[in-house]
Amino acid sequence: MSPARNDPQASVPDPVLETARLVLRVPRIEDFDRYAELLADEQAARYIGGQLPRAPAWRKFLQMPGAWMVQGFAMFSVIEKSSGRWLGQLGPWRPEGWPGNEIGWAFHPDAWGNGYAAEAAQSAMDWAFQTLGWDSVIHCIDPENLPSQRLAQRIGSRKLGPGRLPPPNENTPIDIWGQTREEWFAR
Repeated sequence: MSPARNDPQASVPDPVLETARLVLRVPRIEDFDRYAELLADEQAARYIGGQLPRAPAWRKFLQMPGAWMVQGFAMFSVIEKSSGRWLGQLGPWRPEGWPGNEIGWAFHPDAWGNGYAAEAAQSAMDWAFQTLGWDSVIHCIDPENLPSQRLAQRIGSRKLGPGRLPPPNENTPIDIWGQTREEWFAR
């Protein structure tokens, strides 16, 4: 299945989601410095493709705005309302060859442990099911990434089994976590 632009989303050029503490919006250039910091941090980048210097981080950063332009959805930049600080990215993600419609996440280390990811995930899950019309979501999580597994459980997802990413990441071990639309709205 090709990751084509979703027609219902075509009428919403720049969605903005808000929670009590957060704003989720399309990535902007001013988000890049903190994104580059995230990818420069060995521990923070461990499960999202590995540590990158600034120039390759820039190319990776452009994936999300590009996906917004081409597909009409991608991960949101997660912004702390009180400070305007970029905390991370989270949201719908479906590259070519991906094992399903993913809600993925990556957060700057100084945002860890504050419940931001769970708060943002709830809003993004609602948006993906309601706006994109997805029937289910997955989360591709490294078997050693316990914090992401706990987040998946916290938002109601369960381990569905091992999965496989497309090349060049076909040898990266992942477990597929996820849930259906019905399971989400039953919570």
